[in-house]
Amino acid sequence: MSNQKLETLNHQDAPQSTEALEQILSIPTDEVIEMFGRLTGHLVMLGVGGKMGPTMARMAQRAIQESGSGLQLTAVSRFSNPETRAKLEAWGVTTHASDLLEPTSVHDLPEASHVLNLSGFKFGVADNLGLTWATNCEIPAVICRKYSSSQIVAFSTGNVYGMVDVKSGGSLEEAELKPDGEYAMAALGRERMYEYYAQALGISVAILRLNYATELRYGVLIDIAAKVLAGERVPLEMGYLNAVWLGDANAMALRCLELAEMPARAINMTGPDVISVRKMAEEVGQLAGKEALFDGGELPTALLSHAAHNYPQIGAPHITLETMIRWSVEWLQQGGQSLGKPTKFQVTDGKF
Repeated sequence: MSNQKLETLNHQDAPQSTEALEQILSIPTDEVIEMFGRLTGHLVMLGVGGKMGPTMARMAQRAIQESGSGLQLTAVSRFSNPETRAKLEAWGVTTHASDLLEPTSVHDLPEASHVLNLSGFKFGVADNLGLTWATNCEIPAVICRKYSSSQIVAFSTGNVYGMVDVKSGGSLEEAELKPDGEYAMAALGRERMYEYYAQALGISVAILRLNYATELRYGVLIDIAAKVLAGERVPLEMGYLNAVWLGDANAMALRCLELAEMPARAINMTGPDVISVRKMAEEVGQLAGKEALFDGGELPTALLSHAAHNYPQIGAPHITLETMIRWSVEWLQQGGQSLGKPTKFQVTDGKF
């Protein structure tokens, strides 16, 4: 029934509040509920204080409740924003404050049968290169040593692939990795740490190469729509991109809890569309009654990955691109909340 509810959302208007948005983003799919009914032990989710973590943890909690699972869930973060922790606990999620770069703090983490790590560092890389590498490379080593008997799912990024010909449809997991810039290099370093410890300690690991999860408070589609509505020029150098609704990305990531392998396995996660920035901006303009203005022209290459071959295992998105675009316009027009975290989708040199 959850899948039917999600499909029905495509025919509805955008949610009218942050509370309604977070409720939608945390609806577990039927497959996620069924999977949680099979899981036992303790799921520890690390780095939940960011953009994806809160609603993903809530989805996991809802799946536990709806499946009757005996799985225990703990959401871990530094919780530099105490409101995030309070919100999670109000949703029934057990929380634990920890700094993954502090050995004593890591020692106190609960034991786990399954670990899902969302921690990472991207924006502001140029201003704090040391923290970038520590977060993306030291923390994986710390996690693997702490949880050497656990199944581990860890987020990476499609940035490890580098730019590819737009006509290619996007990089597959077996493609040569060509990280551009310190963020992408550190992200590849993160993957290599998981690969090493998976082999050295016999850990089953799934590495999720995500390209642009988006919702209504942040994301590439909101960034582009906001420029059109404000009468600003939309940069076209990065003329094509991938995006997936955050709620769908949450469900995909959780389903990967059953897909960890040794040696470590990379899994692409994104939507099925190669999105034209120009066409999307023009559609926004039509919906909003505004002329879309542009800066520059499209390159023949873009940062793209292909993920449809993984849908039989992780699930296909339920929210369509058309719905995401329409909702973005409606959300902005009604003055919906913004997290104030631009994606910098237009960057082509890897400098975030």
